[in-house]
Amino acid sequence: MKALVNVRIYDYEIYIESGYVLFDEVIHKVGEMKDFKNKGYEVIDGKGQLLMPNFVCAHSHIYSIFARGLSLPFNPNNFQEILDQMWWKIDSKIDSEITYHSGIAAGCEFLLNGVTTIIDHHACGEEIPFSLGALRQALDKTLHLRSILCFETSDRFPVDECIKENISFANKFHTHHVSGLFGMHASMSLSDETLKKVSRKLKDLPIHIHVAESEMDEEDSYAKYGISIMERLDKFGLVNKDSLIVHGVHISDKELDIVKARGAYMVVNTTSNLNNAVGIPDIKKFIDKGIPVMVGNDGLSSQMTTEYLNAMYLTHLKNNSPTALNIGHIKDMINNAYDYVGRRLDIKIGKISPDYVSDFLLVDYIPFTKMDSGNAFGHIFYGLFPNFKPTDVYVDGKRLVRNGQLVSKKAKEELIISREYSKELWRRVKE
Repeated sequence: MKALVNVRIYDYEIYIESGYVLFDEVIHKVGEMKDFKNKGYEVIDGKGQLLMPNFVCAHSHIYSIFARGLSLPFNPNNFQEILDQMWWKIDSKIDSEITYHSGIAAGCEFLLNGVTTIIDHHACGEEIPFSLGALRQALDKTLHLRSILCFETSDRFPVDECIKENISFANKFHTHHVSGLFGMHASMSLSDETLKKVSRKLKDLPIHIHVAESEMDEEDSYAKYGISIMERLDKFGLVNKDSLIVHGVHISDKELDIVKARGAYMVVNTTSNLNNAVGIPDIKKFIDKGIPVMVGNDGLSSQMTTEYLNAMYLTHLKNNSPTALNIGHIKDMINNAYDYVGRRLDIKIGKISPDYVSDFLLVDYIPFTKMDSGNAFGHIFYGLFPNFKPTDVYVDGKRLVRNGQLVSKKAKEELIISREYSKELWRRVKE
């Protein structure tokens, strides 16, 4: 048993100014330092640092990390041209080896930023079968991270292979560290025939799909099928409970009613939406509708605190109101992610409390004003999130980051090798 002592503890609910935690794979006891008695524990001195739960990224594209610095002819006039000129060129050249090493590279960055659970939407055109297994090998077996994975079914790939990869992975892996969803790219790259095939295989597996990221997605659905995207998905019985409806920048009220009725989640990615110039999701409307909202990074960065900051500030801009979203809403979105992951991985996660998994981090923060249970999240959101860098990160009670550095020798070695695989991907894309 380990004892982490002399820490300030905050988990979006409780705040302890000077406390301790007894833990191994799970947390056994939490208390104030005045009550701590060492009974032969392995004692770790937190030296007054803040102890918090690790973060969840609710939507990512891990393979995209290898696109950084890649110079391609790129002059898009709309969202489809962004896909054609950049992302579909890249993912068409990815195989399982590149998948694995992109998982190492992205996973290490996530880990160093205190993000230890990733919900990923994968695509690789050169080797679809077992590609999710390669990603799982990197995230789970090598780096000891948690993940919920799926493959991006699209008509630009062999559809039957996409379906088989999603279903076989989800059926094979359901542990406390990894499980599966059914991945679909977007309505505009999925024919009715493909949706029929998916509906025959899906059963109760939740889908993970981009919806109305750009106006083009909705326009395509109306032009080809005469109905909205969510009506189309619902027509084929695809929107199961816990489905992830990602982006929703141009989603309608009627479509949101379907999202709510089916027990699905909205996952927003405001920074990516800005980068792609597609608009700002109406997070306030999602919340007002009673739909749970989570936050992802869309593969753009590995720092979730930036995503939460942008989600709030851009909602203020969109609604022309400094109170359209508040830090209480941000806290709810953080907790929604813990609730979702806990249910999909069958664990208790996101609290510094007995019986919860020991997934937590230490970060330096010296408040200039009083910090207590009433204002702790205000301190964290405005004071810590803009410059967030943990010193130590634990998963299952194992310290994976120490003093801002990776602990695992294998992880560091694999990260060096991953740089060579990024060169290989660049070579293929430029051919």
